Amino acid sequence: MPIVLGKQNVVDVYRTAGERGWVVPTFCAENQTTVEAILAACQAKATELKKRVPVTVAITGRYAHRPQAVYYAGSGNPVTGFELFLGDCEVLARPDGDYPSVDVLTHLDHGQPDDDSGTWAGDLSRFSSVMYDASAFPWAENLDRTAEFVATHGNDLLIEGAADEVMDATGAALAELTTPGRAEEFVAHTRVDMVVANLGTEHRASAADLAYRPDVAQAIRARIGPKLVLHGASSVPVNQLQSLYGDGVCKVNIWTTLERDTSPILLRAMVEHADAVAGEHASQLVADGLLGVKAPVGGRPNISFFTTTWRQQLVGHAMQQIIRGYLDLWYR
Repeated sequence: MPIVLGKQNVVDVYRTAGERGWVVPTFCAENQTTVEAILAACQAKATELKKRVPVTVAITGRYAHRPQAVYYAGSGNPVTGFELFLGDCEVLARPDGDYPSVDVLTHLDHGQPDDDSGTWAGDLSRFSSVMYDASAFPWAENLDRTAEFVATHGNDLLIEGAADEVMDATGAALAELTTPGRAEEFVAHTRVDMVVANLGTEHRASAADLAYRPDVAQAIRARIGPKLVLHGASSVPVNQLQSLYGDGVCKVNIWTTLERDTSPILLRAMVEHADAVAGEHASQLVADGLLGVKAPVGGRPNISFFTTTWRQQLVGHAMQQIIRGYLDLWYR
């Protein structure tokens, strides 16, 4: 079906998911390969369940930790990046397309109050939802800025706000877990539809570092209901994320694992087919000590292995396997 747009239609998708106990996953993307991997995995799950399944496909704008709209376009122009992203989503989600059983929602993630001001002033109607992220500002300013944004756009868009910043593991700063009182104050003041809270995860962290805190989520749910959004899901083992909806989490964001855990697969495949990928250059890599002596170097380059298409198919298939693992947790 076409992209699910219009606040009431998006709310209905989340309501239906909630009735089934489903957490709606949000997978971020900064290229068409990832977008299609998301939809392909969801279509396979829908076929298995014999039910339509929803998924949110997201992109950041000028978010300092990862400006995905900048990376989506080779020119580095985020306006072009947004157009390409939305165009890919719209084409892939068309009614007569290849993924007819997936309800696709488009999402602007980590929208920055100032850096993304041009985007806020433009047409937001092609997004199903947005995250207005003022978490880097002092608390009172976060409340006021977010409330103002909701007052302007809340009738048209499902809006996610950030009660606390979910930190990036590459930095030195640490953030406190969100308290129930803080989450309650945030919702009461801003009137957002969903709340990003710090529940123990981080962006970019490895699974050995952190633990998702269901007790914190449950305590917040007792105050505000099932309105929580979990960011940084790639930072914890998947087995910690089985009971999210019961904890009050209705939406969970994932990106790092899609890129981090597919890169080694691509590297191994390229080494295993070194001569087909690089021809005579493979011999030089062995001579330079960059490839081991077992790497194949005697063959000729083969178009089946040195094209961008091969690399994209390999990465896309690996991404689908990762995505299916999450879908199997939450869509039963």
